[in-house]
Amino acid sequence: MSYEHIEFEIEQGVAILKLNRPAALNSFTVDMHLEVREALTLAANDKTVRCVLLTGNGRGFCAGQDLNDRSVSPGEAMPDLGHSVETYYSPLIRLLSTMEKPVVCAVNGVAAGAGANIALACDIVIAGKSASFIESFCKLGLIPDSGGTWILPRLVGMARARGLAMLGPKIKAEQAEAWGMIWQCVEDEDLMPTALELARHLATQPTRGFAFTKQAFAASAANTLEVQLELERDLMRAAGRTHDYQEGVQAFLAKREPQYRGE
Repeated sequence: MSYEHIEFEIEQGVAILKLNRPAALNSFTVDMHLEVREALTLAANDKTVRCVLLTGNGRGFCAGQDLNDRSVSPGEAMPDLGHSVETYYSPLIRLLSTMEKPVVCAVNGVAAGAGANIALACDIVIAGKSASFIESFCKLGLIPDSGGTWILPRLVGMARARGLAMLGPKIKAEQAEAWGMIWQCVEDEDLMPTALELARHLATQPTRGFAFTKQAFAASAANTLEVQLELERDLMRAAGRTHDYQEGVQAFLAKREPQYRGE
């Protein structure tokens, strides 16, 4: 399958998606949105794929929206940014968050605006030391979209979320790790080897269990404790009926490595 604005391949159970507009810091256009959506949908539906790895080519992960793709000259009609969010960015975040397999993001260089929030919407985020996260929306009089107003308070707390959204500071990868925004900060040269090793490991693990875990975490924000306990009961019941649970128990008792099938 050939793409113009992304690179996409599947190897060892891992779907690797690389944003590929390096001259524009991998900023999004409509065409790139459509390619990313197609590739992620393919990965979500392909049973041989048990983990997704998202990253970017060049010196930056993603600078958010390509403003040249929706520039406004004096006298022109103002764009409907809500349409852009509803049609492109929100579906992308839903794809990442509801995919029934883990999504790893390897952040190389800048992740700004929607680029930052797309990265933070992934399940496990690793960043190179030179990477940075910028909620740049405030520079344009906008709000953090791509789930930013939902994700940021849950990652760093409301006080820091407000500061990030209203001041737009550049948060270096080491600080992002210290704040709990990301899982791990590594040396730049170790970023892709570390991310690939992690993705390949996840691709050998109980994929259905990860799907249930994602579902439980997503629901917890709105649920009372009582409702969440009931959901845990239901998901545990379903997990206990999977092949991988049975295999895990048998492997433990036999003192051997489990051979999970992701089902």
